[in-house]
Amino acid sequence: SGQDMVSILQLVQNLMHGEEEEESSQAYRLQNVGEQGHMALLGHSLAAYISVLDRERLRKLTTRILSDTTLWLCRLFRYENGSAYYHEDDREGLLKICRLVIHTRYEDYTVEGFNVLYTKQPIIYISSAARTGLGQALCNQLGLPLSCMCRVPCNTMFGSQHQMDVALLDRLIKDDVESGKLPLLLVANAGTPGAGHTDKLGRLKELCEQYNMWLHVEGVNLATLALGYVSSSVLAATKCDSMTLTLGSWLGLPAVPAVTLYRHEDPSLSLAAGLTSSQPVEKLRALPLWLSLQYLGHDGIVERIKHASQLSQRLLENLKNLDFIKTSVEDELSSPVVVFKFYQKYLNKDQTPSAAQASTIPHPIISNEGHIYDTFNQWLGEQLAQLVPASGVDVVELEDEGTCVRFSPLMTSAVLGTEIQDVDQLVDCLKMKIPVLTSTLQLREEFEQEVRRTVGLLYIEDLSWPGLGVVRYSYHSDGKNDDKQEKELEKINTELLKKLNELESDLTFSLGPEFGGQKNCVYIGMVTEDLDVSELVETIAATGREIEENSRLLENMTEVVRKGIQEAQLQLQKANEERLLEEGLLRQIPVVGSVLNWFSPFQASPKGRTFNLTAGSLESTESTYVSKAQGTGTTPPPTPTSSLTKQRLPGQKIFKRSLRNSDAFSETSSVSHCEDLEKTDQRPPALSPGQEQRSPETENPEQQQQEGTQTPPKGTEDIPRDCTKVEEQESQR
Repeated sequence: SGQDMVSILQLVQNLMHGEEEEESSQAYRLQNVGEQGHMALLGHSLAAYISVLDRERLRKLTTRILSDTTLWLCRLFRYENGSAYYHEDDREGLLKICRLVIHTRYEDYTVEGFNVLYTKQPIIYISSAARTGLGQALCNQLGLPLSCMCRVPCNTMFGSQHQMDVALLDRLIKDDVESGKLPLLLVANAGTPGAGHTDKLGRLKELCEQYNMWLHVEGVNLATLALGYVSSSVLAATKCDSMTLTLGSWLGLPAVPAVTLYRHEDPSLSLAAGLTSSQPVEKLRALPLWLSLQYLGHDGIVERIKHASQLSQRLLENLKNLDFIKTSVEDELSSPVVVFKFYQKYLNKDQTPSAAQASTIPHPIISNEGHIYDTFNQWLGEQLAQLVPASGVDVVELEDEGTCVRFSPLMTSAVLGTEIQDVDQLVDCLKMKIPVLTSTLQLREEFEQEVRRTVGLLYIEDLSWPGLGVVRYSYHSDGKNDDKQEKELEKINTELLKKLNELESDLTFSLGPEFGGQKNCVYIGMVTEDLDVSELVETIAATGREIEENSRLLENMTEVVRKGIQEAQLQLQKANEERLLEEGLLRQIPVVGSVLNWFSPFQASPKGRTFNLTAGSLESTESTYVSKAQGTGTTPPPTPTSSLTKQRLPGQKIFKRSLRNSDAFSETSSVSHCEDLEKTDQRPPALSPGQEQRSPETENPEQQQQEGTQTPPKGTEDIPRDCTKVEEQESQR
């Protein structure tokens, strides 16, 4: 029978937010959707209402909206005499451009189709720094084999390592032309997806004109075309044949389409490629942008892009003053994307810069240096994103630099509302994390050496773990099978992890990552410079031995109890047989035995067995029945515990080295020794023989006792001198 509108809208609301979702998460989802966001969202509903107008009025309205939006965007981004195609998927514009170029270069393509492509194979060139899967997506949508896609490597010797190698591209095009192929289109970057670098668009445009190729440009740096000052490398994009703009992320507008600006003289080919449409409803895609651009205005659009550029410059200036931070930016004066990583130039803390420069190979103190830095930078990026979520930093994998942290405010600041104070907070958090990273990196080698020298511990090399290292307590199997040994190993290491977490320390002990980690290991997280590695390793080994000894004691006790029960059963069975012989056969007959026991009772002490867990022996219960109490037996041996009782200063946590000097520690030790001597000398002193002879001459014993309490005994006057000697001995030590 259908439902009313209120019920349907309530259902939509429940699906959007969830019935049991917290209010904080709801507020987070709807934050930063201001009036400009509501204006963009309003465009979608208005487009649906406008589509029901009569055909003539709809045609006039859509033509006005499309022409206004295209004109504003072309003027805003300095792209003269351009047309616009609005699309939801940011790759769809490039796909339609490829179809346009195919229709242009193959005149009979409309009639013969793929047959004309077979005779002369088209080639599309993309940079190796382009978006992942872009080439394969184009080939799949165009129905072309992957051999039609040519990936151009980036520079390896000169220039930026994220820019397309123009000389190599020239050779590749010449080889394709000589082999009978048709160079069709080149996809360049004005801001690579990873590092934000811009290709040499001027030289690429000259190369495309030489071989009659189409040049398409995309990237985040195209947003800077709206600013008053534009770098020459980005300004060259205005001469390209087409470009794709993603205004939604740049301006913080939700649900607005991407725009591909292009120049082409034949409208029929544009219609055949799908860049234009004869349906008025298709032109309504520009309505959200038409509303949003009018709401923001030219000044508002420029201000948002300028604010994002200022954020990146603020971070870049602060990063220059930080040690162990390496930046990878194209232009230090105007770089919308900042990529940085933690990198300790001198891995050994005792190594001088001159000694490092004299060596032509990396310092061997840490093996697999690149993998370790990738792991540490992955942890750093995740920590910064968690501590300062408004910054929008993320982790990116670059081909040459490895794992880096990326700050791209043009893509995130308008949506997250990033401000200058967020960048300052990001720098403060980075300053806090750098000492932790350097300390952990320097102590990893020491930790590995200590573990390898310690009996009972096994060092596990896990390059993907961001921390001090991974250790496993090796269990002595004693000839057990593999399954039982594996269970015992898991039990001991699990108990070891529990014991370590119970200690009052600043370290983090865990089982490692959820996926891909080693089994039955203890993972130790990041550490500080005051960590006592030897004490940490010794504590782990001692705790593991204690757990193993307790486990063996329990196993031995279980075996002893089992054997004791069997022996007690045999002894009780033997005692029953002896009792039957003593009582006689007649007493076992039911009726006769009762009468006989009434006339002549049989006196027999109850015989039982008790098992002494302490001594591990089987004893009789006769003494228990005689004394009416169970004997306590011998005192059990003490439980084996760790012998690590390192003296600590007040407030000093475990595994921390004392920051005080040795003199202060000696003074503390001497004072404690003096206190012990005072406590010891408060006892009544032993009398010498001479004192025993003079004792009868005292006038009154009570007076002597009073004088003894008031006058210190002989020998106590030397206590300060003894304390001084003890203090001198301790300072000499």
